[in-house]
Formats: sequence, C-alpha cells, structure tokens
Amino acid sequence: MKNIKILVFAFFLCLSSMSYAAKVDTLQIASTSMGKTYKAAVVLPASYAKSKTKFPVMYLLHGAYGHFSDWLKNTPNKKLVQSLSDQYNLIIVMPEGETFSFYIDSPVNKESQFETFITQEVIQKVDQTYKTISNRTGRVITGLSMGGHGALYLSARHPDLFCAAGSMSGAVDMGTMLNRESSAQVVKLMQPVFGDKSGSTEMYQQHAVMGMLDKIKVNKLPLVIDCGVDDFLIEPNRELHRRLVYNKVDHDYTERPGAHTWDYWENSLPYHVLFFNKILLKNQLVTKK
Repeated sequence: MKNIKILVFAFFLCLSSMSYAAKVDTLQIASTSMGKTYKAAVVLPASYAKSKTKFPVMYLLHGAYGHFSDWLKNTPNKKLVQSLSDQYNLIIVMPEGETFSFYIDSPVNKESQFETFITQEVIQKVDQTYKTISNRTGRVITGLSMGGHGALYLSARHPDLFCAAGSMSGAVDMGTMLNRESSAQVVKLMQPVFGDKSGSTEMYQQHAVMGMLDKIKVNKLPLVIDCGVDDFLIEPNRELHRRLVYNKVDHDYTERPGAHTWDYWENSLPYHVLFFNKILLKNQLVTKK
C-alpha cells in the first residue's frame, strides 16, 4: 500500500512538472516574397500561458544542410532550448533557412529571399501571434555556422530590428567554403543563391560578414561570438575578432575546446542566452522608467 502511494505521488508530481514545462509550437509562416509557406518552431516559456506581460524574443538560426527543427532534435540534451526558455522567460523562435540560403536575398532567384523572409515576414508573424516585445529592445538573434553568419549579417543590415546579436562557429567569411575539398559541392549548393556566379569568390565576398565592418562599427550592437579551437572555421573567426578589435568594436569573443559539432553548440548556447539576458533585462528596466 505504501509503495502504491509513493507511485501515485510520483505520477502526479510528474504531471505537475509537465504542466509547467515550456511549450513548443509549430508556426506556419506564409512568405509573399518567395510564394511559399515555411514552418518555424516557437518555444514558449512555462510562465507565458498565465502571464499578461510581453516577452522578449530570441531568434535562433540553424546551420547549412539543416532545417528549422535542428535545435530541438540535434542537441545531446533534447530539452536544452526549452529549459533555457523557462530559465530566462524568453520566447525562442527557430525559423526555416533552407539548406544553403545563408539567410541572404538571392540576386538571381526570387524563390530564395531569406533576408526578407526573416526580417519582415517571420518577425511580423511572430509579433502578430504571440505576446512579444515587438521592437528592437526585446529582440535578439544568434545561430550556428550558416546561422551564425545569418545572425551577424541580418543584424548588421537591420539594426532597427535587434538589440544584440551572436554567432556560434559562424561562417563569417563565405569565400573560405571555396577553399575546401568540398568546393565543387558548395558551388552546386549555392547555385540557387548565386546562379552561374556561385563559383565566384567576389560574389561571396560581397555578402560576407567579414566585409561588413563599417556597418557593424556604426551600429554598435552588442555582439557575442565564439568558435571551437578545433573547428574548421576557427581562422575566419579569429580574423573577424582581430578586425573588430582593430576597428574598436566592442564585442565578446571566446574560443573553447571543441569542433563543428552539436556537443560544442549545446555548450555554447547557454552563454549566448546569458549574454542576451543581461541586455534584455536592462532594456526592460529602461522602458519601465
């Protein structure tokens, strides 16, 4: 009888903890710019349901070869994003970026307009659907690899939308992809973005974060950037760090043990959220005054 009572208690305890766990929505977002509808995963903190306040939003971008659900499926801890959402009372949005869009507007293909998609269509849909702080003071962006490039690229070009940005193992110099053994595959994958110029280093340089230092310096957005010391993208990240230092751009730069892996990104993401949380809390206090 005693054991049964313990089991019943444990069962209801589990139900109680489940009812207060972060909720994951799948949001359908119509893209007028591309004539398609894409999905985004939206994680709502446990406090969201009963709260009347508006919540800050972090946009979390996936990497190349991936899709919107990567951050929910590929981290060793499958509840990482949900736990961070609960811990910081933060809405986390993971939009679709296709396998090789690099989150830019293709100059040759109207069906690959991911800068417009993220900065106009995704943000608008999220703000219309959820209780968000619908201005830059409550909105941040980060991502891994291709998504790291995307977060820095979009925030540099749209400082009116974000109050901070980050990059984990970011492909900050897109041209380096043409220097690897898989360059022929990269050229093929980038054809929907750059067309017959997908093998041109000049085209990559025109869209690389590495060449956006003037915009980044003027914007003065807080930046958090890191990369694993065994990552094949470590040298471009070191060079970006050197250029930011030379241009006297304040930023948080870290190198940690690790490579281009989900183990590394699982360890990295909490540092980004902690960095953003300090800025978001400060912005909310200023707004309340």
